[in-house]
Amino acid sequence: MSKRMGRRLFLQSVGYGVVAGPLAMRLSAMAPVTQVAAPAAVATVGDLKLNVKDYGAVGDGVAKETTALQRTLDRCAVLGGGEVAVPAGKYLTGAIQLRSKVMLRLEQGAELVGSGDFDDYPVSEVRWEGKWIPGHVALIYAMDAEDTGVVGPGKITGNDALGGRPRKESPLRHPALIEPMRCRRVKLDGFSTSYHLMWSVHPTECEDVAISNLTIRSTGGNGDGIDVDSCKRVSIDRCDISTGDDCISLKSGRGEEGYTIGKATEDVTISNCTFADAIFACIGIGSETSAGIRRVKITNCKFTAARSHAIYIKSRPGRGPFLEDFSADGLEASGLKGGFLRFNFTNSGIQDPDPVPGLVGIPTAKNVRISNVVLHDCPVLVDGAAVNPEKPVDGFALINVTGTCRKGITLANMRHVELKNIHVTGLEGPLLQTYNVQGKGLEGAVTMEAPKSPGPVAEPAVAYKLH
Repeated sequence: MSKRMGRRLFLQSVGYGVVAGPLAMRLSAMAPVTQVAAPAAVATVGDLKLNVKDYGAVGDGVAKETTALQRTLDRCAVLGGGEVAVPAGKYLTGAIQLRSKVMLRLEQGAELVGSGDFDDYPVSEVRWEGKWIPGHVALIYAMDAEDTGVVGPGKITGNDALGGRPRKESPLRHPALIEPMRCRRVKLDGFSTSYHLMWSVHPTECEDVAISNLTIRSTGGNGDGIDVDSCKRVSIDRCDISTGDDCISLKSGRGEEGYTIGKATEDVTISNCTFADAIFACIGIGSETSAGIRRVKITNCKFTAARSHAIYIKSRPGRGPFLEDFSADGLEASGLKGGFLRFNFTNSGIQDPDPVPGLVGIPTAKNVRISNVVLHDCPVLVDGAAVNPEKPVDGFALINVTGTCRKGITLANMRHVELKNIHVTGLEGPLLQTYNVQGKGLEGAVTMEAPKSPGPVAEPAVAYKLH
């Protein structure tokens, strides 16, 4: 074992805590208890009020308004902060940068429309699928700002011609729609968005982000709604999201780069939202998990369509390090093509060129609790077979589930499972199939064959360094 790997394993054991003796025996017999997510702090701005039309904006949808919009934001910032109002009209613009202590307000009938020229979006280091790469900044972006954001009731429309993925012949990341990076106390409230083939809202390495009352439309291709990337204390409330790819995705970096930087996504609450997805999942936890994801709470949400699953918790060997303290309560799901819940810790996402090697690279998962669920014609209740036996899931509870479902629950390599009050009709096979599972409520389970699982990633010949 290398010195670096030994240190990793030591730090991991210290981070999770070591409990011995009778106390450990009592704890191991308890049902999983997820920790409560910490709330996000509120953004506050100055008292100044400026109007973009006083600084040259026209709002006719023809001439580019980038200079006028940016000048208003900048002037508000240097004068102490406040609110920049965008009155009714259509404003064609390239990328604009939010400033500290400044809130951009889109009034009723106001629409920001993204330019179709890539040159209107400066190039910087941006995050893409868990990696920092060169790319175009978003239509609305912020860097290292505090107390800022966008409020409605207006609209933000990206230029669909700019959507798409980086490719070998064009490696720059395409512009997202809204992207605060390394910011604190961000507010996004009360507006609607439209953009295709790229992410709509992408807070990255931010703290205290409040997202509420948004209507997000991003159907077709890799068009995630909200991607929370290595952030702390994020609330998403009363949003209506219909997308091509994940409605919400929680990430924390990929491979050795994400693991070495070590910025987890933690303390995320998702409440009172409606989700519809046409290509993948409504809520995806991972698969970029290399700095960890913890304390996620979902309450009172409705899933109306999903190409795969309503909730998909995912990673793979080479990602590491953990997904823990996840709870969901008061959910209703229909229109699902794959099923309600899936665990996939064996092969989700592309492997990183510099994966996290050894046992640390196999993600740890613990304390997942889902309760009070109503299902309508669900294909599969829980697909939980893709769990690596090297690191069984430690703590999974599914309680109070009703509705119609064609296939039941498959679980493999799990400890401290609790299944209770699961009453679904329409099953075409057994309710429960298990392999190497321990816990409560497993009576009558049918034993399944051991699923195949990949082993740890081998240690590289040369130790990884950030570069």
